[in-house]
Parts: sequence; structure tokens; C-alpha cells
Amino acid sequence: MWKITTRSLGWLVLAAAPSLCAAQTSVDTVLVHGKVWTENPKQPEAEAVAIADGKIVAVGDSAKILKLAVPKTKVIELAGRRVVPGFNDAHVHLIDGGMSLTAVQLRDADSSAEMRRRIADYVKKLLPGEWILNGEWDNELWNPSTLPTHELIDEATANNPVFVERLDGHMALANALAMQVAGVDKDTPDVPGGEIVRDAAGNPTGIFKDAARLLIDRVVPPPTTLQMEQAVAAAEKYAAENGVTSIQDMWGGGVPPATVAKELRIYQAFLQGGLLQLRISQHQPLPEWQKLAQIGVQADFGNTFLHIGGLKGFADGSLGSHTAWLREPYLDVPPGPNSNGIAGPELLKPEQMYADISGADKAGLQIAIHAIGDRANQAILDFYQRVEQDNGPRDRRLRIEHAQILAPQDIPRFAQLHVIASMQPLHLADDGRWTEFRIGPDRLKTAFAFKSLLDAGVVLAFGSDWPVAPMKPLRGIYAAVTRRTRDGKHPDGWTPEQKISVAQAVHAYTMGSAYAEFEDDIKGSIENNKLADIVVLDTDIFQATPDQLGAAKVDITIIGGKVIFDRKSAAR
Repeated sequence: MWKITTRSLGWLVLAAAPSLCAAQTSVDTVLVHGKVWTENPKQPEAEAVAIADGKIVAVGDSAKILKLAVPKTKVIELAGRRVVPGFNDAHVHLIDGGMSLTAVQLRDADSSAEMRRRIADYVKKLLPGEWILNGEWDNELWNPSTLPTHELIDEATANNPVFVERLDGHMALANALAMQVAGVDKDTPDVPGGEIVRDAAGNPTGIFKDAARLLIDRVVPPPTTLQMEQAVAAAEKYAAENGVTSIQDMWGGGVPPATVAKELRIYQAFLQGGLLQLRISQHQPLPEWQKLAQIGVQADFGNTFLHIGGLKGFADGSLGSHTAWLREPYLDVPPGPNSNGIAGPELLKPEQMYADISGADKAGLQIAIHAIGDRANQAILDFYQRVEQDNGPRDRRLRIEHAQILAPQDIPRFAQLHVIASMQPLHLADDGRWTEFRIGPDRLKTAFAFKSLLDAGVVLAFGSDWPVAPMKPLRGIYAAVTRRTRDGKHPDGWTPEQKISVAQAVHAYTMGSAYAEFEDDIKGSIENNKLADIVVLDTDIFQATPDQLGAAKVDITIIGGKVIFDRKSAAR
């Protein structure tokens, strides 16, 4: 049995712990009788934590921590439960994720017919002319796994434009009305860095990949301020339920810079109104770096709840859309101009992309580049090596987002260049179902190479890429540790030699992610003077069987010393 209470205690003199006396009068919350995983190598485990004014002021055994309590101190009785630092999701698309919670739900549609049925049901809720967006469909769940076409949904959506994404966000399906509104037809030329999928007669099928998505995106009405505010509120609630106390919000390639600026204003409004219950690091478009540099913004500019100074660029697309840029061809597509995938629009102009990276780096901004294919990763590592030579040594914390397929010789380069591998374990649970058909067994050995990267001394920062995958760190830890895939076909793990331990996965979701945003000095571990961002679990994940780990839940989420989620209360 567990509970949160306000404890009434008399004034206690703390002779046993004089170093804590200064904090005695202000301790407002204590957590006692638990198993606290601190992420502090000097004190790896403890029983209890004391919090004052949003920060951790003591970590130790329960008897000593209880002596810090004063009449108004809230006591959280852990009853032996496991406590970890608040999870920090290093890669999300927050507003897009929040909006996806109320959009048409296609992620688990197991056939094209089911996709059509769900869209037909959803359109009944809409007024004529309203767009149907998001979706996150996954054709790899279908048999056969062919791509959908606009004819599949045209009859049901004659009065509503549709542009629904594949779950990886790198291709989307438009209906005939959406293409008509966008002025896209047989004569529309191909787009560098993208692909308009066409039928045998050259007509667009409705599938638009990567940069070609902009042909439709440009006519999609931007979300209203109210819709974006509602999305942030929904995302905060979802994050709290899953123990996420910090997120790193990454610019998505299809999002106009004006919308990114609007997102920042909404985050500021939430902060000023006392509504921000999630720590946010917002990354803005790499090509827009001069706007930040001109006003003197550098990496980690802001406060503990909202900061900017990070930039996001793109080197390629995704493996699921056959647009990840590979050194060798895909095995499941016919030979052609795109049989190795596609370099992103930024990388198609390599000297301009390097100029953006170098200029932003000189200005003190942080660079994070999306790269999935081995050729794309190699190209970005080359850029990073060059920028270090050109601009000189400093603590720049360069990042590669995803780092999904790597050439073996590039793994040690991450460590040599101090490049952070910002990765998403739940992607392997999805992609592991079909990656071997795309790239073969040899390249598979260094796909999602968590262990090889750690063994090389690379910093891992784990995230979800929500809404591409659920923002559920416990499921991500399960995926990293077991490497089981969603189809159940790899009970002993997909490429099991790349499994890592629970402790390593938790570190990547806490200290690794904090390091990736220059905030490891204030969060990521449970130790004195750090922010009191703490999660209480219903399972001791360090002692759990794989099945128990997969079923673990968050009981309590605390941000800045405040309980923002209590599963028992939520159930009531």
C-alpha cells in the first residue's frame, strides 16, 4: 500500500547530519523507504530523498531524511518501490504529437481496408473542407505491404482533403482532392530530395516522399493558436503519465519556420501563465541559424523550463520510406536513380549545408542533424570533423539524430569526434520486422548499434521521435534491453549482440539526454542541488524479468518537487 500524505512532526534537531541543517526549515517533500537509483556514481543507490524549493537537498537513508521533515512536509511513502530520475526524451515533435492524440488513428490498422474504414468513420465527424492529417499508418503491418493509393480513400473523402503520414513521417498519402487543391498532377515535376510516386502512366498515386511532401504541405492550413495550445496541454498530460519530465523538441522538415516561431511563443505563454509542466528544449531549423546568431542566442539559452539555441538539420529520409541514404543499394527496390535512397534537400547542396553548420557553430549554437542511412551518417561525421578542424576545439556537443544504419568504421568516429548518438530504441521494435529485407544481414549488424556505440565510448541520448513512436521511456528501455520486435518473431532479440543493460538504457534516458542538451549539471540524476525531477515506478526494473519490464508502469511523476501525476489518483 502506498500513499502521499502531509506529515505533522515536531521541530527536530539534526545533530546526526549537520550538513543538512540549513535545509531543515525549507524541506517541503520527502520520499522514503524506497530503492532510489540516483545516477550519481558516488552514491549509486539510496532509500530516500529530500526536496526543498524544487531542488534535491539530501539523498540518503530514510531515518536521516525523515529528520528533515517539518510540520508541513509532504511525505511520499515509497513502500519499497523503485525511484529513478525523471526521464528526458531527447527527440520529440511535441505539438505534432499532441495533435496526433485527437487525429485519425491509423498506426495499428492491419490492412489497407482497415485504413480506409477508419478514415471513412473519422470523416463523419468533420465539416466539408476540413483536412484529415497525421494518422501514422504502417503498411508493413499489411499483407501485402504495398503502398496505399489515393483511390483507396477518394470515395469516402470526396469533400475533405486528406494528407495522412506514414508512421515515420517521411512519406504521406494525399487523396485526389488534396492533390487538386495543391495543383499537383501528371505534369508536376519531381522534387529534388523527394519523390512523387507515380503509376505506370505517370500519374501521382498520392504518395509523396520527403521533400515532395512540401507540394501538399504548402496548402495545408496551419494549425490555429487554440489548436496548438490544446496540443501542448494534451502532450504535457501524456508526458506526465509516462514519467517524462523533460523533452527536446525537434524541428520537423515539413514545418514552416513561422510555425516553429509560433510554437515558441505558445511555450512562452504557458511558462508565463504557470501552465508549463514539462521542461522543453526547442530546436529550430538549421537553415534559419542566422536569426538566432544575430541576436546573440547561444546553446542552452533560457531557464530550467524553456531554452533554445539548438538547431536541427536533415541529411536524408527514413528506411521505411526507402529514402534513408545508403552506401549500397536497397535490396527490395528495383535499380534506379533512388535505389540507394535520397540525400535530403540540405545535403544536396553540401557546401551550403556545411556553411550553415560552420556558421552556426562559430556563433555558439548547437547542431543536431537527422541521419539514418550509413552514407548520410558518414557525410555528417565528415562535416563534423571538418568543423572541428576549421573552428577549433570547444564543448560543442554535436549530435546525430537517429544514427540508425552505420558503417562499422564510423562507429569509433562518433567517440573520436565527441558526437552524441541521439537514438530511439522503439524504432528497432518497428523497423526490426523488415530491415533485413531492405539491407541484408551484413549491414544489419550495425543497425541500432547501441552496444557497439557504448563500447566505443559514445554518449547515447535516448528518445522516442513521438508521434513516430510512443513517448514511453519504459517501453523504450524494454526495447533496448530485449530488442524484441512488435511482430513477436524475435523473442530472444533482433541482432541480440547489440542488447544493452537496464542501467545503460536508463542512463541514456536521463544523464545521456541531459548531457545532450547541456543540462547535465542541473538534472539527469538524483543528487544534491539538482532539479527535483523524479519518477516512482511500480516495478523494480533493475531486477525484473523481460516480461515484467515490458509491463512496468509509472506510479508518480514529480517535476521541480511537485507531483504532477499520481496513477492511483488518476485511476480514481
